[in-house]
Amino acid sequence: MNRLTGSNLTRAVLERGDKKEIWCAVSDESDQEATSDLYGNDFTAYIVKSQNGYFYCDGGRQWLYAVPIKIIPMTYTEAISIKKTC
Repeated sequence: MNRLTGSNLTRAVLERGDKKEIWCAVSDESDQEATSDLYGNDFTAYIVKSQNGYFYCDGGRQWLYAVPIKIIPMTYTEAISIKKTC
């Protein structure tokens, strides 16, 4: 289990019941796409289920890839260094 990464890790954690939900960067393209731009990426979700090749969030939406991410409070320096993407 320690060697698993990305969507494989999310799937294993949910299937084993280690956690009931996991905050993830999500995509229908790939693990790499899901995590390619976390600063400008609005595609994060609380994943609660893996079934039939899809990951499902608590709102019922499905994705093909779901990579576990950490959500932690930012410091002042981090907050002012984010570049606007829109």
